This record gives sequence, C-alpha cells and structure tokens, in this order.
Amino acid sequence: MNTIEELLENSALKFAGNIYLLEKKTDKYEGITYKETKEQAYKVAAGLLALGIKKGDRIALLSESRTDWVISELGILHTGAISVPLSITLKEGADLKFRLDHSESRWIIVSALQLDKINPIKKDLRNLEKVILLDPRESYSPDEIFLGEVKKIGEEYLKYSHDTFLETIKSVGPDDYANITYTSGTTADPKGIILSHRNYTANIEQALTLIDVPEWWSTLLILPWDHSFAHTVGIYIMMAVGASLAAVQSGKSYLDSLKNISVNIKEIKPVFLLSAPALAKSLRKGIEKGIRDNGAFAEKLFKHALKVAYCYNGIGWNKGKGFRIFLKPLYLLYDVILFKKIRTSLGGRLKFFFGGAALLDIELQKFFSAIGIPMLQGYGLSEASPVISGNMEKRHKLGSSGFLVKNLDLKICDEDGNELGTGKKGEIVVRGENIMKGYWKNERTTRETIREGWLHTGDMGYMDEDGFLYVLGRFKSLLISDDGEKYSPEGIEETITDRSQYIDQMMLYNNQNKYTIALLVPNSEALKRWAKNNGMNLAEPKALEAALNELEKVINQYKQGGAYGDLFPSRWLPAAVAILDEPFSSDNKQINSTGKMVRGKIVEQYKNTIDYLYTPEAKNIVNQRNIDAIKKILGVM
Repeated sequence: MNTIEELLENSALKFAGNIYLLEKKTDKYEGITYKETKEQAYKVAAGLLALGIKKGDRIALLSESRTDWVISELGILHTGAISVPLSITLKEGADLKFRLDHSESRWIIVSALQLDKINPIKKDLRNLEKVILLDPRESYSPDEIFLGEVKKIGEEYLKYSHDTFLETIKSVGPDDYANITYTSGTTADPKGIILSHRNYTANIEQALTLIDVPEWWSTLLILPWDHSFAHTVGIYIMMAVGASLAAVQSGKSYLDSLKNISVNIKEIKPVFLLSAPALAKSLRKGIEKGIRDNGAFAEKLFKHALKVAYCYNGIGWNKGKGFRIFLKPLYLLYDVILFKKIRTSLGGRLKFFFGGAALLDIELQKFFSAIGIPMLQGYGLSEASPVISGNMEKRHKLGSSGFLVKNLDLKICDEDGNELGTGKKGEIVVRGENIMKGYWKNERTTRETIREGWLHTGDMGYMDEDGFLYVLGRFKSLLISDDGEKYSPEGIEETITDRSQYIDQMMLYNNQNKYTIALLVPNSEALKRWAKNNGMNLAEPKALEAALNELEKVINQYKQGGAYGDLFPSRWLPAAVAILDEPFSSDNKQINSTGKMVRGKIVEQYKNTIDYLYTPEAKNIVNQRNIDAIKKILGVM
C-alpha cells in the first residue's frame, strides 16, 4: 500500500462488513462498515471535484471527533487535494488565521461548534472561498454549503463521470502530499509539516512491526483527531487491520465532551486507549477520587495494594522475578478485590494504554501497571508521521520509550554530528520512509532539520544495551548551569507534580545561573483539604505560612536526605520557588494544543518574577509575594 486511497480500497474489500467508525449522536453508538466508509468517501470526493477542487488544493478541517471527520479527510485525499487538520483547541483570531493563510486553504470543512471561530475572520482570509458545514442549518450564506449537499452533488457526478473519477484516484501517488499538520508554535510561528501518502502508509507498516492488532479490537479515540499520534495510530492503523474506532460523544464544548469519556469507555469497552500525559493523569485522579470517596480504610488498603504491586511488577521486564515471586499471592488477592473492579469501570476489556508523548513519568506508568492496565510509553514526533519506537506488553521497560520500529534507522549524535555508542546521551536522529517531506513554505528550516535524509529531532536521548530508547527531553528546554552543564527538566517536573496532590503544575528554570528556580501552581482544593485535616483556618497568617512550608516539603523530599533524594541531581532542584496565582493554560497561551508548557512564553510572562527569585529574600518560600499569591488561590480575603 503506497497511498491512503489504496489503504481504504484494500480494507473495504477485505473487511467490507466490519464496523469501522462508531459515533454516538443520540442514546447509543451506531457504526458504519468499511464498505460504507468507502462509498461515503467517494461521494464527498466526487462532490468536491464537481465543485472545482483540484489536485494540490488545500482544504482545512476543523471539527470535533466524529464519523464525518474521517469521511471528509478521505474525500479530500481521494481528489488529490491536501488536508489541513486543525486543532479544536485553537481560539479564533491570530492562531487560526495564521494556519489558514499560511496553508492557503481554499476551503474549510467545519462543525457547528467551531463555525463561530471562522465567521469573524472569514473576511480577512485571502484564499478562503467556501465553507462546508458538517451540520445542517436553516439557511446558508453564498459561500456556505452543507456536507450532505456535497454528497448529493457527488452522487450525480459519479453517475456520469465515474471513469474520470477513478482516473483521478489513480493519479494520486505515494509522494503526493496528504496533510499539512501544524506544530503547536512553542517558539515563533507554527511550522506546517508536510506528510505524503507514503509517509503515512510507511509508518503504518512500521508501527505494526511493534504489535499485532486483530480485527476484533476496538478503541475509543480520546485524543483530538488532528493529533499526529491519533491520526496514524488511531484512524489509519485501525483502518489497515479492519478494527473499530469510536469517537467520544460530542458535548456543547470540548471540555463538555471530555466529561463523556468515562461513560463512553463503558459503552465501547475498548481493548486499548491512546493517551497523552494530561489524559492519563486525569484518569488516575478520577480513580483515586473514587477510592477516597469510599472512606479512609479503602484509601489505606489501596495504597498498600499499590505498594505491593509496584514491588511485584518491577519495571516490566523483571515482573515477578527473583524474590518478587513471593509477592504473587498477595498481588493476586489485591487484583481480585481492588484492581479488577477498576478495570471493570473502564469497560472490562482494556489491555493497555499507549502513551505517545515523551517523558511519561515512571510513577504514572507504575500506577497503571499495578491496576493491570500497563501504560506503554512510545516515542515519536509529527515530522516522523509520528511513530519511532514503543514498548509492548511482552517486551517493555517502564521509564523507556521502547524499542524501534523496523525499517527505520536511528543514531544518537553529539553536537558535531558524530554518532555515539550505547548509553551515550546525544541528539536522536532518524531516517526512513516515514520522514516528512519538509515544512510548508519554509525551506530554510527544512534544510536545518533534514540533513542528508536524516531527521534531526531536537530531542536528547540514548539507547541502552537491550535496545531500548530513552528520551530525556527537548534540547531547547534544557536547564543550563553557570558552568555550562545541561539537564532536561521535564522528568523532574513530571515526577514532582504527579506524586504530589498539592502541586498541579511546575516549571523549572536555569539559564546559566548559579541555581535552579521554580514557578509553581498549587492545587487549591488539595491545600484546603490539608488545612481542614490539620485543623487550620486559612484566613490566619500562620496557616498560610504553614501551607507554603508544606509545598516546600514536597520539593525537599527530592533533595539530599529526602525520601526521594537519589532520583535527581540536587543542583537541578529549585533553591527558590514562586507561587503563581493562575495556572498555565491554553487561554493564556502558556500551554499548547498537545498539553505541553510553552516555556518561552512563560519565561516572557514571568520575567520579573524570575529575576526576583534570584534575590536572597526569595530563597525563603514564606515571602510576601508568595503569601499574596496563595491568598488569591485559596480565596482568602
């Protein structure tokens, strides 16, 4: 298979009656088969051709997850046009306008919930000619058309121009562009990643060397469908094997839709889930809240069960080995009385999670392994379509990003481009048919990123002696001390926030300074619970000071002499901490569409605070700035 069209054709023939796409519009999920998917995609493609779309045109796609999302993209690709999938987390205005202008999208396919983002900027979009609406309306403006009408036009076109239509499909080749997917814009303007048909089909083949996916498997695709990981591993890999893909039930907003996940999981009973770190943390918090709600004894029992499971499981490859075998009876008991009930609440068939983002905290991985649903870390990036490596059920090391897919070359290089040996840290550099064609209208950055066929990822990592890849973080986010030593902050940040109920977010900073500092966002509800349990009135100054000291205790656990003092080098742990009175979020552009911190913008926003943290006064966490901030967070007047 060299193109997405060939992929669909093959699957529609081989798995004609299998359910491919599932959507819940009313009170239950309804599905369409592979044969019906192909028929619907043909109608959309034919309608687009009849309305004037030509090979190479760009058509943007802005919608929540739904059956018509996939049908629309397949329709676009069958014409030889290029799909420009957009994140629904984008706000109206500059971010959305940049992508539509930069890609020179002629048309956009948009859902009713997203239309209000397009209407205010339509007049400013130089290339946009038409808006295709996924949801019907009572009336349409001259530049609007309903997708159902496009399909009707397509049906007529197929009656009289079927041979021409088939010729158009056959004209689409493996090197033709399929997608322009935009980076999240953590620095400067977002870059448009060009992925060809063969980039996708090659990566499907590569990813399937990691795991066999039977056609009876199903998944609930929680991640937004424009997400690179969801796109390949969800939409197209499931298509390749004849399996089923369900959309999260749409709510009145993106956040409203997320509330439907727990119910939808029980309905679909997925065999696996794709999960970004933020979603994994949310699921964990939900599980832990359910345990807490059952009382202090249940919480104490659960904590002991986790302790036993962590020890029994080890880091994956050594599960139940050596002395751990003696813990098996107790682990199995806890599995029956506790963990199995949690798995049942998640549908009962869930075998594992795939985590696509780098640096899933090992504590998070241990938690899900303990309850019998291992979180299998992988590594990839959009420029690689995206899958590069992954852990699997029968072969994994918690904390690693797994072993490489086949038909992909990888090397670890130093700053001069020299290849390093096993265990040596350097830049991860890869080469294969899955590597992007380049960045749209950005030849300079393309040349810098792809050199002699090798993609320079900008990520730091190493290979261990067993062939497992360890990803340590982005070079651009590294902490740099005053003597030039470098360290990735993400592992520290993830570990501390994941292990503490009192800290929601934290960003470490050191740009050639004598010590590291931290910007910290507390969890107000957890601090209020702490105060209540300790008989403290947060309206009193001493209670506020005690709350600040409690936050400092969390961090001190990781310093020399603390409970976790051997996890990280002391110099990279914060010597001064600033409490922030608002979280990093997509609204203030400090979190990007993939849930990652936009460090440059955070540093810019809090420049004065960072400067203050390098004063003697700031080394005491109980300072007036922090007192004022925590009062605001806790709603204390």
